Amino acid sequence: MIARTWHGMVPLKMRDAFEIYEYETGVKDTLAIDGNCGAFLKIIEQDEYAHFFLCTKWDSMASMIAYAGNNPTIAVTYSEDERYGLISDPIVIIQEVVDDGDPFVVGKYF
Repeated sequence: MIARTWHGMVPLKMRDAFEIYEYETGVKDTLAIDGNCGAFLKIIEQDEYAHFFLCTKWDSMASMIAYAGNNPTIAVTYSEDERYGLISDPIVIIQEVVDDGDPFVVGKYF
């Protein structure tokens, strides 16, 4: 199984609106692709920003590419992102994982 994790941040005043927007775009879009095994969102507030981490899990690189395109290490962006003041990391982290569980749930070692 493969995990693909994106990070972006918005001004804290846009947190709630961007959370709704992220579920309507990134989360829903990934879940609609055959081979998607989950989409998990974590939000962390730090100073005047809200950081968003979206981890999607995939059964294969082909499934991930169906969503992210031929260069899946590049962040997928949407036309309305600027409206929320989004600062998006240009690259995402792709790694092999052992299961389709929520990576943001605190485990016994954290």
